[in-house]
Amino acid sequence: MKGKLFGLGIGPGDPELMTLKALRIVKETEVIAVPGKVPENTVAYKIVSQAYPELKDKTLLPIDFLMTKDPVLLDQSHNRGAQQIMEYLDKGMNVAFLTLGDSTLYATYMYVHHIIAAAGYETEIVSGITSFCAVAARLNMSLVEQAEELHVIPASYQITEALKLPGTKVLMKAASKMAQVKEELRAIGAEAVMIENCGMPNEKIYHGVEEIPDDAGYYSLIIVKEKKK
Repeated sequence: MKGKLFGLGIGPGDPELMTLKALRIVKETEVIAVPGKVPENTVAYKIVSQAYPELKDKTLLPIDFLMTKDPVLLDQSHNRGAQQIMEYLDKGMNVAFLTLGDSTLYATYMYVHHIIAAAGYETEIVSGITSFCAVAARLNMSLVEQAEELHVIPASYQITEALKLPGTKVLMKAASKMAQVKEELRAIGAEAVMIENCGMPNEKIYHGVEEIPDDAGYYSLIIVKEKKK
């Protein structure tokens, strides 16, 4: 009998924001897949190990994805990762793939999920608290109220038109183009707040575009609220 793959959302950074279900599956699953070269050095491992110190005793499977937008190289990388996981599934071992935030939201995990599901293996996605919900809670603010709209935007791509949308804008994955993102926000006079490493020991909060550093870290998220008329 083949094993089952779990896409495990572990929340945005605070280990107390892991769900009971995520923690249970980590405890019950033989193999823990972690995105990165050395599992113990990854953010995902450090989050879960705080909630479950026995994580070190599990079989840890590093999945080293390429950071590129080249579609050919990406496909190769995703297929390599899927093959690594399927080797354990073929042995009848369950695998839990740790994913920051929620597995369905801009998660690299979903690429291997599609490959493995298409190959006929059993898969399950386990929801986690999203980064933007955690950020809003950390700031004691609502994301949207009444008829307001919410737009989640991958800011490493073109965002000019997206910033014109009504309601609240969440800018994710902005770090690689932070200087350009800031210019876009200045151009429209946006009211923005950013959290870097939400829920982690090195968390930082920036109020206003001018406070945001150009070299902000990978785990940075910006919330742009629509100005009240």
